[in-house]
Amino acid sequence: MKPLTLQRVNDQVFAVISSQGEHVGNLKLIGGVWKFKAIGHDENGALVPGGGPLTERHNMTFTVLDEALISAGLQP
Repeated sequence: MKPLTLQRVNDQVFAVISSQGEHVGNLKLIGGVWKFKAIGHDENGALVPGGGPLTERHNMTFTVLDEALISAGLQP
Protein backbone atom coordinates (compact mmCIF):
# COMPACT_ATOMS: atom_id res chain seq x y z
CA MET A 1 0.00 0.00 0.00
CA LYS A 2 1.25 3.47 -0.84
CA PRO A 3 1.40 6.20 1.81
CA LEU A 4 -1.79 7.21 3.52
CA THR A 5 -2.77 10.83 4.07
CA LEU A 6 -4.69 12.52 6.85
CA GLN A 7 -7.48 15.03 6.36
CA ARG A 8 -8.61 17.12 9.31
CA VAL A 9 -12.29 16.73 10.21
CA ASN A 10 -11.98 18.65 13.49
CA ASP A 11 -9.44 18.99 16.32
CA GLN A 12 -10.12 15.45 17.55
CA VAL A 13 -10.81 13.54 14.31
CA PHE A 14 -8.76 13.03 11.14
CA ALA A 15 -9.91 10.98 8.15
CA VAL A 16 -7.36 8.45 6.86
CA ILE A 17 -7.27 8.39 3.07
CA SER A 18 -5.60 5.77 0.85
CA SER A 19 -3.42 6.77 -2.10
CA GLN A 20 -6.41 5.90 -4.32
CA GLY A 21 -8.57 8.44 -2.47
CA GLU A 22 -10.56 5.85 -0.49
CA HIS A 23 -11.61 6.78 3.06
CA VAL A 24 -10.26 3.77 5.00
CA GLY A 25 -10.71 4.98 8.57
CA ASN A 26 -10.48 7.74 11.10
CA LEU A 27 -8.03 8.73 13.79
CA LYS A 28 -9.81 9.87 16.93
CA LEU A 29 -8.18 11.54 19.92
CA ILE A 30 -9.33 9.42 22.86
CA GLY A 31 -7.80 9.72 26.31
CA GLY A 32 -4.80 11.62 24.99
CA VAL A 33 -3.88 9.06 22.29
CA TRP A 34 -4.86 8.80 18.64
CA LYS A 35 -6.89 5.64 18.01
CA PHE A 36 -7.43 4.29 14.50
CA LYS A 37 -10.97 3.30 13.64
CA ALA A 38 -11.10 1.30 10.39
CA ILE A 39 -14.06 1.63 8.07
CA GLY A 40 -15.18 -0.07 4.93
CA HIS A 41 -18.27 -0.45 2.80
CA ASP A 42 -20.32 -3.51 1.87
CA GLU A 43 -21.44 -4.39 -1.67
CA ASN A 44 -24.44 -2.04 -1.29
CA GLY A 45 -22.25 0.88 -0.18
CA ALA A 46 -23.32 0.73 3.47
CA LEU A 47 -20.70 1.74 6.04
CA VAL A 48 -19.00 -1.16 7.87
CA PRO A 49 -17.37 0.06 11.12
CA GLY A 50 -14.13 -1.84 11.76
CA GLY A 51 -14.12 -3.12 8.17
CA GLY A 52 -12.27 -2.32 4.99
CA PRO A 53 -8.69 -2.87 3.87
CA LEU A 54 -7.20 -1.93 7.26
CA THR A 55 -9.57 -3.91 9.46
CA GLU A 56 -6.63 -5.73 11.10
CA ARG A 57 -5.33 -2.35 12.30
CA HIS A 58 -8.64 -1.31 13.94
CA ASN A 59 -8.03 0.24 17.39
CA MET A 60 -4.26 0.68 16.81
CA THR A 61 -3.03 3.65 18.83
CA PHE A 62 -0.49 6.40 18.18
CA THR A 63 0.93 8.87 20.68
CA VAL A 64 1.54 11.64 18.12
CA LEU A 65 -0.31 12.81 15.05
CA ASP A 66 2.52 12.32 12.54
CA GLU A 67 1.33 11.43 9.04
CA ALA A 68 4.50 9.53 8.03
CA LEU A 69 4.60 7.46 11.25
CA ILE A 70 0.91 6.71 11.12
CA SER A 71 1.04 5.74 7.44
CA ALA A 72 3.96 3.38 8.11
CA GLY A 73 2.24 1.90 11.19
CA LEU A 74 -1.03 1.22 9.37
CA GLN A 75 0.54 -0.43 6.33
CA PRO A 76 -0.50 -4.09 6.06
